[in-house]
Amino acid sequence: MTDASAKATATIPDDAIRHSGLPALDVLIAAPRGFCAGVERAITIVELALKKYGAPVYVRHEIVHNRFVVDSLKAAGAIFVKELDEVPDGGQVVFSAHGVPKSVPANAQARGLDWLDATCPLVSKVHRQAERMVEQGRHILFVGHAGHPEVIGTFGQVPPGSMTLIETVADAEAVTPPSETLGFLTQTTLSVDDTADIIATLQRRFPALLGPKGEDICYATSNRQTAVKAIARQCDLVLVIGAENSSNSQRLREVAEREGARAHLIMRAESIDWAWFDGAKTVGITAGASAPEILVQEVVDAMRQRFAINVREVTTATEDVVFKLPRALNPA
Repeated sequence: MTDASAKATATIPDDAIRHSGLPALDVLIAAPRGFCAGVERAITIVELALKKYGAPVYVRHEIVHNRFVVDSLKAAGAIFVKELDEVPDGGQVVFSAHGVPKSVPANAQARGLDWLDATCPLVSKVHRQAERMVEQGRHILFVGHAGHPEVIGTFGQVPPGSMTLIETVADAEAVTPPSETLGFLTQTTLSVDDTADIIATLQRRFPALLGPKGEDICYATSNRQTAVKAIARQCDLVLVIGAENSSNSQRLREVAEREGARAHLIMRAESIDWAWFDGAKTVGITAGASAPEILVQEVVDAMRQRFAINVREVTTATEDVVFKLPRALNPA
């Protein structure tokens, strides 16, 4: 799935032509970027549900953390709600890609609602691991961000008191677990480097700590962070396209800054402050896992109006992951 050496390839041939009167600007676009397989699956579930059942289809919380995507689905007939009690009897409801506590589908079932689960399969894997660890009598130290929907959903898979949230290395140094039989799991969208430091601290303090069989941070999060590192080292400025409440997008901004570039998180081209470009010779672009490619092209087009740009795509991995859809939406 990954290629050990980053490579640069031309993406828009006419960008190599310098336009008279415009300042020159090199643009590096990270690959992979944008939609991951879990996001693609979640959006497709809503689209197919609308096609099969007709509008409206209710979606509990944002299906993914991107306003452009949410607004597009609203226009197609999706209605986004905070809680199930906003869904009328007989409504069709979809649960977001971030996962939900067990109580949510149980409540939907009790009300007789038709529901579809768009939880990313990699998040569902963490849910199953949590259940198994608790069944083994382990207390779980969960590395994640308080209040994030994925964290809330994962905590909701096991009895209250079964997990302790660890957000920082300081938390890992200070935690006093209620049991000596411990396991750890992580949110799927964390900073790879930060998480490694936290886990190393926990393992030093609790040598018998049991971890997951495989990496919990998802392939897409890791790949996008690696790609940003590859471009940020060459850039004066990096623009990360994504939402403020998107954990993986925020981590991309942080990764770029650590590599020495100035970095800003933007929703789309209209969010750009062109003063950021003062003195910049090379600008990088990436997109969080919930941001569609159309927003990347929108940013490139906006740059083309102000600069004579030369675009290169820097590729550090090739992704071919596809997740199955719920049986209810598969063609008969």
